[in-house]
Amino acid sequence: MRRRWTVEKGQPLTEMDKKILAAQKAGHTVPSRNLIRTPEEIEGIRRSGAVNTALLDMVGREIKEGLSTGALDDMVYQFTMDHKGIPADLGYEGFPKSCCISIDNVVCHGIPDHNVFFKAGQIVNVDVTTILDGYYADASRMFVIGETTEEKRRLVDVTLECLHVGMAAAKPYSYVGDIGFAIQCHAQKNGYSVVRELCGHGVGLKFHEAPEIPHYGKPGTGMLLAPGMVFTIEPMINMGSREVHFSREDGWTVTTRDGMPSAQWEHTFVMTENGLEILTQ
Repeated sequence: MRRRWTVEKGQPLTEMDKKILAAQKAGHTVPSRNLIRTPEEIEGIRRSGAVNTALLDMVGREIKEGLSTGALDDMVYQFTMDHKGIPADLGYEGFPKSCCISIDNVVCHGIPDHNVFFKAGQIVNVDVTTILDGYYADASRMFVIGETTEEKRRLVDVTLECLHVGMAAAKPYSYVGDIGFAIQCHAQKNGYSVVRELCGHGVGLKFHEAPEIPHYGKPGTGMLLAPGMVFTIEPMINMGSREVHFSREDGWTVTTRDGMPSAQWEHTFVMTENGLEILTQ
């Protein structure tokens, strides 16, 4: 069902109402009011984001050659619980671990394993989502194990740049497609491809909410981005082809079809009247 912006009869129109109603009248997709977070809800997500950020800081201190991905996942679980949080990944639609650890050609949703060990030269994405007092915050970072190749390092760096150009394109009353277009242009300019089967998403009161945030697209398309909306941007950028493979064995792991490396960075944001604010930094 198409979302609509409504104003209660007799209520005066705010500037935000006027802008959203104008976009709606012009035929654009707009958010419904239940996607606009209250100041109290944003504060709750921000507190969850602080724990999530501290968790990724801990990962950065502990991740190293010879450590198993399963051992790192154990640390993620313990750290989250020690800070009165809940790891949102654990048990989500049957996911068996507390975080996703994706190495080299694993695009996302890599499952930690006590029999898999980090090796020098690998690039690793660790994706964690924390629930604190019912509020969700979601972020991921790339880590390099020891020394790696110039090609892998460049992929990691350009992927972070893709996140930043997507952030810059996300202005109040812009559109989801503006984000994807900026990311796609920057990735392709640098010789990389953008994964299309997976995307960013609304977050905050649930793990995944509307809108979906693709990392490719056309300007002026997709949902209008209004102040108070909370969502992730999390570009997955491949060194080679954008084609991916979904594992039938574990039902989760996504890899590049050509076996070449992939990278991803992610933050949770709230849209404000002045632009994006990072809630996981």
